[in-house]
Amino acid sequence: MPDIGATLREARMRARIDITEVEVRTKIRAKYLRAMENEEWDMLPGPVYVKSFLRTYSDFLGLDSRMLIDDYRRRYERPSDQEPRPIATLGRERERDRAPRGPLLPSWALVGLVLLAIVAVLFVVGNLTSPSTSTPANTGARSGTTKHHRKNATGTAVTTTTTTTVPPAPKTVTLHIVATAPVYICMANQAGKLLIPGETFTVGQTVPTYTAGKLLLTLGNSSVTMKAGFGSIPVAPSSQPINLIIGPTSSRPLSVAKAPSCK
Repeated sequence: MPDIGATLREARMRARIDITEVEVRTKIRAKYLRAMENEEWDMLPGPVYVKSFLRTYSDFLGLDSRMLIDDYRRRYERPSDQEPRPIATLGRERERDRAPRGPLLPSWALVGLVLLAIVAVLFVVGNLTSPSTSTPANTGARSGTTKHHRKNATGTAVTTTTTTTVPPAPKTVTLHIVATAPVYICMANQAGKLLIPGETFTVGQTVPTYTAGKLLLTLGNSSVTMKAGFGSIPVAPSSQPINLIIGPTSSRPLSVAKAPSCK
């Protein structure tokens, strides 16, 4: 039986087809076509391409491609060589190669990481559920400690300690005034700035609300109700102007000399 390469070359020559035309129509590079005609199989990319190119070239020349491929197998493949895997299978393997790999750490390292994570979680939960023994931050709040003495079921004395945090004292006061009859009001802050510069307010008229560290107030009479953050401020009836100093936690009378001046 003629050689494979000679069969291909003779068929192409009989058809008077140039190797360049074969390259254009089969999409197989000319150097691979010449390699098949010279049976230089090592010049082709690999066994899979040898059979694929051989089949395409044979069909183009009108030859029996199955017979030529069988001849190639008998002459050049070892009995142990396996058939090429389908392209679809190769594609799936390439996808598996591109897929993310599994963990690179050994199994004992993963187990150690899991145990460390569990210990960390238990530590955090324990700190959240156990009573705090740290010193409170300096936020202006005051802490008081109360000790309770009792005996347990066995008669042993037991002392328990309770810590109570007192909110910090307010530093400003906001004063709300409502007129119950016509009343003259003069108000200033602790710096002497006039807030209400001597006005008479009637029932239903809104009296402005101000906030300051301290408020100095002069009322023409007691026809008002007043309320601050610490509660209601009583105003006793008087035939004279009423002078008050109102702070964040209390109020007290104010001398005439220190009263705000709205003249």
